[in-house]
Amino acid sequence: MRQAEVSRHTHETRVDVRLALDGSGRGSFATGVPFLDHMLEQISRHGLIDLDIAASGDLHIDAHHTVEDIGITLGQALARALGDKRGLRRYGHAYVPLDEALSRVVVDLSGRPGLCFHVAFSRAMIAGFDVDLIREFFQGLVNHAALTLHIDNLRGDNAHHQAETLFKAFGRALRMAVEEDPRASGSVPSTKGSL
Repeated sequence: MRQAEVSRHTHETRVDVRLALDGSGRGSFATGVPFLDHMLEQISRHGLIDLDIAASGDLHIDAHHTVEDIGITLGQALARALGDKRGLRRYGHAYVPLDEALSRVVVDLSGRPGLCFHVAFSRAMIAGFDVDLIREFFQGLVNHAALTLHIDNLRGDNAHHQAETLFKAFGRALRMAVEEDPRASGSVPSTKGSL
């Protein structure tokens, strides 16, 4: 199984991530940020990735450092589990609706970090969670997994629905991108020969 364990401990946070790309969608989340736990569960379940994340941080200030560092550590674990990316599909995409909300996510395991994030949330807070931190989470993940990620919320009136479609679509798109391509014969999916 393609799997990895990464720990990242700083003066602000302690984050431990364990993931298995070829999993069944089982997850365990204890980040101290309940809404983020709910969103991480969407990645695991819809990506069919076994994912355990435990974190503690300076939540007495706010959730920024904790959320960003979870994204960073998850990105590091993902990069480690992917290895040299031989035989993978490389690209993945998904459209996910939830009632009135609809989001599209496109992933390229390019080896180059890039985030295009186009989401106009209908409100700034969801159950005490600052929606600005969703971009921070994905930016940390993208930078450390070295992937290109396009996230677009196409419509939505309910901020919780908007957020949930983003994380579900990311899980589905990632699942597609990391799948083994039976026609690739173990080659790296790039004319450069490496990703």
